[in-house]
Amino acid sequence: MNFGLAIKNFVGPAETPDVDAILAYAERAEALGFESLWAWDHVILGVEPSFPILDAVGILTAIAARTRRIKLGTGVLVLPLRNPTVAAKALGTLDAISKGRLLLGVAAGWYAREFDAVGVPFKQRGRLFERNLEILTRLWTEDRVTLQADEFNLREAVMRPRPVQRPRPPILVGGYVDAVLKRAATLGDGWLTYFYTPESFTRSWTKVLDFARAAGRDPATLTATNQLAIHVGRSREDTEAPLRHWLQTEWDVAAWSESTIEHAIRGSVEECVAQLQAHMATGVHRIILIPYRYEPAQVEVIAREILPRLAGR
Repeated sequence: MNFGLAIKNFVGPAETPDVDAILAYAERAEALGFESLWAWDHVILGVEPSFPILDAVGILTAIAARTRRIKLGTGVLVLPLRNPTVAAKALGTLDAISKGRLLLGVAAGWYAREFDAVGVPFKQRGRLFERNLEILTRLWTEDRVTLQADEFNLREAVMRPRPVQRPRPPILVGGYVDAVLKRAATLGDGWLTYFYTPESFTRSWTKVLDFARAAGRDPATLTATNQLAIHVGRSREDTEAPLRHWLQTEWDVAAWSESTIEHAIRGSVEECVAQLQAHMATGVHRIILIPYRYEPAQVEVIAREILPRLAGR
């Protein structure tokens, strides 16, 4: 069971991402023993209000140069928006700079206005996701790639250097609907979701495992990751209102999914431990925690008081 932390490269409309603070946060997370750091991804998000966000690959590359051990994840990269050949180069470079610490979370996306701005047909995002993933992974794993798909014409294409991780970095497919769960079971190394309660997570993870078996894959080779907001305070009553306000004003919940702000971990140390134990019982392999407003004090109490209890120390 691993615990990661989300980073504050995505902020509310009244804020601006603070690069120095993000780097300090990342260094402290590594010192405290977290397994991984995860960056959010959008190119353009919102009109009024609009949400500032730093590029996920760019900020993770900066973090890679300032850390040595902690893994670096995209949670999740909107893959259809990227030229897959260029993405393979940028992500492979991140894996090289970090000496093999990239965890690649990818998804098809949901924000139509963003697709329009990039010039990618929104209604084709599922097909384009699969196309881009194939091109990216083949460039990472094959000596020479010959492939023609839409406007892409790879003629014995060679990409060097390869990522440090072999045969390639782990790929987690993010999303909610059955078509996505099937992709997670058949195209990647696991599933990554967001704001799921233990009950909802269990239902969808069971579907992933069933899809894997139907496709002839060993379900034991797949991993599952859930992203959860957390606010540690004196009591559940003390943390409920501020956490709910933060989630309602700065976060989005997909209406077509089972993600909900009711998933949130909140309360005293003992209450948070009990809620996280319910998530651990689902069979999840990694939990990415989103500390309340990314406050350093929250990171400290999670690392020093909550994670040791979950590990039985």
